[in-house]
Amino acid sequence: MSSVDFLAQEKIWFDKPRYDEAERRFYERTDGSSQPAEVPAAIRSTEDVGSNTILQDIARARENIQKSLAGSVSGAADQGEIVCRIKGLELENQSLHQVVDDLRAALSKLECRVAVLEKSPAVVTPAAAPSVPCTNGTTVQQQKSAPVKVEEDDDDDIDLFGSDDDDEEAEKLKEERLKAYAEKKSKKPGIIAKSSILLDVKPWDDETDMGKLEECVRSVQAEGLLWGTSKLVAVGYGIKKLQIACVVEDDKVGTDLLEEEITKFEDYIQSVDVAAFNKI
Repeated sequence: MSSVDFLAQEKIWFDKPRYDEAERRFYERTDGSSQPAEVPAAIRSTEDVGSNTILQDIARARENIQKSLAGSVSGAADQGEIVCRIKGLELENQSLHQVVDDLRAALSKLECRVAVLEKSPAVVTPAAAPSVPCTNGTTVQQQKSAPVKVEEDDDDDIDLFGSDDDDEEAEKLKEERLKAYAEKKSKKPGIIAKSSILLDVKPWDDETDMGKLEECVRSVQAEGLLWGTSKLVAVGYGIKKLQIACVVEDDKVGTDLLEEEITKFEDYIQSVDVAAFNKI
């Protein structure tokens, strides 16, 4: 317990005569009226010591009171600062809650858009056809054969199982429908595989008529063979070779057949080589 609290709770004044004596002597010094009575030196020294002790106690009590008051003021200031900080944290917390709500809303919108995109059919962009050198020195894109459009089967219109009560009639109806379905499937055309071939046709010498040579090459005809453009390419020493392109159906015409048919013109043609071969 501090001295201030002790003095506040003290109810008995044990040293009242000493306080009275000190007060009397204080007023005597202030007024300068009468001289104090003669007191023995021993008693006077004892009284001086007592009064000094009392004055020191009073000074210490005042100092403690001032310190306690200063502490209460600083505590109130600290409490006000804490309240301000709490209010600032509350405002910051509210702003963070608002930001979190906005993020949740944006995330929900994004999820909805992704779900819509997943449900929508994917758009397939057609790939560009590769370029192939032509015989006239230019490059053109390969012509892809148009894919045969496969007709959708009218399976929904064909009921393989009749609902008649008569089993024999239902079996006959089933056989007829199966037969019609098989005939319909057999009449559908299949996908035709084609290839683009570039041939190098070499003459015997520089005196060979290249126009006649090209005429002989183009005279080779077969089902599934289509001749394209051509050009003359210098080989050396005044000799030129014929470079000619063609498109063939893989199931009907092959490179061996072309070489065999072209080399039959022995008067003009020395050899035939395949310069390029590409699937269409």
